[in-house]
Amino acid sequence: MEEPTASFGRLAATSKELARRLLIIGENRLELLTVELQEERERLLRALLLALSAAVFGLLSGIAFTAAVVFLLHAYSPAAVLMTLTVLYGLAGVYLFLRLKGLLRNWEALSASVDQLRKDRECLAKILG
Repeated sequence: MEEPTASFGRLAATSKELARRLLIIGENRLELLTVELQEERERLLRALLLALSAAVFGLLSGIAFTAAVVFLLHAYSPAAVLMTLTVLYGLAGVYLFLRLKGLLRNWEALSASVDQLRKDRECLAKILG
């Protein structure tokens, strides 16, 4: 009669140890996720500030360039010069939009957390299966 009680005690101890390890793993993954979220937020803010700065200075240089070209070529045809520059700026805008669209499509946020959770699931499946 001692044997079922001893095996039950061992089973309970093993279950408690497994639960404790799972909680520790979950806590570690949550910490990794929060660190990665903070890094992504900082990276996104830095990218946004750089993009806005580049846009502002690009706009200023575009305005100065447009004014210089129109001033230099106003004797020939100011309308043709403005239309040509409009087409060039429009093509540049479309190109940059397509690059942004490609960047957003290939964006992998929190990839380290997802990979680690996938590894944890596979390891747990091996242990339980």
